[in-house]
Amino acid sequence: EVQLQASGGGLVQAGGSLRLSCVASGFSFDDYSIGWFRQAPGKEREGVSCIDRSLDSQYYLASAKGRFTISRDNAKNTVYLQMNRLKPEDTAVYYCGAISGWLCTYHYYEYDYWGQGTLVTVSS
Repeated sequence: EVQLQASGGGLVQAGGSLRLSCVASGFSFDDYSIGWFRQAPGKEREGVSCIDRSLDSQYYLASAKGRFTISRDNAKNTVYLQMNRLKPEDTAVYYCGAISGWLCTYHYYEYDYWGQGTLVTVSS
């Protein structure tokens, strides 16, 4: 059974930090690029960050650059999103997705697998 288990969300004050984890199972993790997306109430899902399968390239939403860092540990089938200097506008449900192949994309409809989401709430 394919699973992506996202965790690490919570309530944090503006300026604080959280580290999200996405643990994969049931598929060949090494063959997939992994993206983090978020969806706030009433808004479309947007790509936040992505790391390709070779670990050579990482991509970030403009508003996340310099604050968020994506990394992956293929030995643990896990991708992390370290989020620092959080802002109230970062409040959303965060999802991780897996897309087969070398390339990252923010086109969420191209992803093969999704986790269940973890809620991040940043208070002002």
